[in-house]
Amino acid sequence: MSDLKLIDAYKSNLQAYSLEQLRHIPERGTWSLGQMYSHLILVALEYLDNVEACAEAVSEQPLGKTTAGENLYARGGFLPIKIKLPDLPENTPSNSEEKEDLFAGLDLVQKRMREWKGKVDLVNPNHKALHGGFGWLNAREWYDLVDMHFRHHLNQKQELEQKLSL
Repeated sequence: MSDLKLIDAYKSNLQAYSLEQLRHIPERGTWSLGQMYSHLILVALEYLDNVEACAEAVSEQPLGKTTAGENLYARGGFLPIKIKLPDLPENTPSNSEEKEDLFAGLDLVQKRMREWKGKVDLVNPNHKALHGGFGWLNAREWYDLVDMHFRHHLNQKQELEQKLSL
């Protein structure tokens, strides 16, 4: 499934949730579906900002990926494990977004991905931006990370849906 079709699938699922279902936190220490959607949108937009930063870079970066980054790209995605972010406010997505806001966010992600799809490979691969865990990534790698991140959250989405008996 292409990255844009995957986002379409997320949008299709979003349509079926009630606002109550979107905001339901099944247990302490977990996110609601709405928080997961909000997280996906914010992270995708951050990754796409880094695609743009690579395109606008004027100097080449000789450094590369960390071992974790090399492994991620060799696999083509994240390991199917839960990743717990530190319990900080900036790591806790909003649980008050309206469905329309989430749709608009997903639309914006798709719009920006379409804008970059045909030109991401024209960016100098040695123009890079630093990812905190994966090292120095070029525009293509940042772009691909959007899809990897959406795919990574499919299991979480399925678990949350099961807890709602969807």
